[in-house]
Amino acid sequence: MQELEIRHDPEKRIVHTTVEGHTAHVEYSIHDGMLDILHTVVPKPVEGRGIASRLVEYAYDYARRQGLGPAATCSYARIWLQRHGGTP
Repeated sequence: MQELEIRHDPEKRIVHTTVEGHTAHVEYSIHDGMLDILHTVVPKPVEGRGIASRLVEYAYDYARRQGLGPAATCSYARIWLQRHGGTP
């Protein structure tokens, strides 16, 4: 798996990376002590490389460090949590 330079903008509540000129990102909100991933977007030319998983993992690691629980409005993030021992 290639090395990704993941960037985080807490003010905009977005985690993102650029691969081959294409920007992939995760948008989230924070409420009720939870970090809720709202959208996960990976452009088609760079799909299937594990980028979404790494962005979601980064966001939830940040949440844990901030004392926040994981939540997932985004269907991809919901499945990711189920596969990695989180909720929902």
